[in-house]
Amino acid sequence: MKHRPWLAGATALAAAAVTTAIALAQPAAAATGGTGTGYLHTSGNKIIDSTGATVRLTGINWFGMETDNKTFHGLWSSNPWKSQIDTMASLGYNTLRVPFSDDALKPGATATGINDFTNPDLVGLSPLQILDKVIAYSGDKGMRIILDRHRPTAAGQSPLWYTTAVPESTWIADWKSLAQRYAGNTTVIGADLHNEPHAEGTNPAATGACWGCGDTTRDWRLAAERAGNAILAVQPNWLIFVEGVSCPSGGLNNVWDNDTSNDEDCGWWGGNLSKAGQYPVRLDVANRLVYSPHEYATSVYHQTWFDDPTYPANMPAIWDKYWGYLYKQNIAPIMMGEFGSTLQADVDKIWLQELLKYTGTGVNGMSFTYWSWNPNSGDTGGIANDDWTTINQAKQAIISPYLIPPAGGGTSPQPSTSASTSTPPVPAGACKATYTQDNSWQGGFQGKLAVQNTGNAAVNPWQVTWTWPSGVTLASGWNATVTQTGTTVTAAAPSYAPSLAAGASVTVGFTANGTASAPTAVKLNGVVCS
Repeated sequence: MKHRPWLAGATALAAAAVTTAIALAQPAAAATGGTGTGYLHTSGNKIIDSTGATVRLTGINWFGMETDNKTFHGLWSSNPWKSQIDTMASLGYNTLRVPFSDDALKPGATATGINDFTNPDLVGLSPLQILDKVIAYSGDKGMRIILDRHRPTAAGQSPLWYTTAVPESTWIADWKSLAQRYAGNTTVIGADLHNEPHAEGTNPAATGACWGCGDTTRDWRLAAERAGNAILAVQPNWLIFVEGVSCPSGGLNNVWDNDTSNDEDCGWWGGNLSKAGQYPVRLDVANRLVYSPHEYATSVYHQTWFDDPTYPANMPAIWDKYWGYLYKQNIAPIMMGEFGSTLQADVDKIWLQELLKYTGTGVNGMSFTYWSWNPNSGDTGGIANDDWTTINQAKQAIISPYLIPPAGGGTSPQPSTSASTSTPPVPAGACKATYTQDNSWQGGFQGKLAVQNTGNAAVNPWQVTWTWPSGVTLASGWNATVTQTGTTVTAAAPSYAPSLAAGASVTVGFTANGTASAPTAVKLNGVVCS
């Protein structure tokens, strides 16, 4: 689907919402590993954890809560929601950016588009209750969550952070309620205040979001301060993510006057932070500000810089001008909240390679959340293919070297297919396997394999293997790191649950391509199960 328009100054939709009341909930969750420990804060251009260790957020967007469905898209698919998060983590995405609209937060809001067979645990839940479950499970995987107020209503994007029917007071009240709801839950690390503020109206009669113009009804920098400080007053541990505008004046150039001498240099919606150095966002709590630009390729809009004869050598200077200087001058961290492409053109492939190279490698590089997990983003596509299960390998191959997996995520070395020498031996016949087929469709099926340790000692780390007929291939797995080599499938214990106690069971879920087939020759650490 065409998720939203992108051209700086294009017309956006606006509609109504009402004040939201949100109940307090959620226990604390401790994230470790690739996303650090405890709450995060900033130091210069770095994001650091509660121990002072540098953290790089390398995440992905999973949209839908900002649309009429009011919850994550893809819950209608045959791939369970937990499996989708498992895949994100196993690919190395350590952060989930969650777009929402104020409509999804209203009392009585209803989530739609949920497959009650695949996701029975979500049926009847409100949008916020589903969000609670996604946050809790993502935290179990070691991932972090950034909440993104994407739209005032499900109807569409707005150039300003408010509309006639959704005033600034509602925007701030909803943010404060979310901050209170997840207080103490270190999985949720911050607020992306409003998605893609942008220009509207033709200069000098600008009506869109400006930066540093001083007009309190249009100056996005001032509005970000008001909302950010209101949030920090109730949740001082959150990071405040502030996007740019498209044109600092808040208006479009007058293309009919044939006078280009005063024409303003505009960028992507939310992508122009060129005035943030001169007019910085000032927050009451130090070390909480992260600037979050957006950046896109020709599949979204063909900007003039893609035609430069020096392309792509011209791009670093453009990125420097719009937002990179903030990082290079050690002013603040950068967390690129959205960037993406269909990769159908070579120019886009080069763009993605060069953009990621620009962000830097390793933990000291700039943070980012890729747009998007969803395959139904019309102008970019997704990391997930249309089945919401298999992966777009062309995109993933370019992004993968820059990803830092969460604890429990998946690019770290996995145990070998033979039992580790440090693993207590499992007596012959000391495990029991039970297989259940949950679903099937033309070309694939879904099942779960329960394996019980019937021995008298814990197995640590545990590992389950089985065999499938030729032609049956793994699509996704959950509750373990599931991989396939030839006809052998290996389910390795996740780092957050490595031990299988005596008498305990583990259930490995999966979806597969091919004719529905039960696992055979099931083994627990090399010993055949009954």
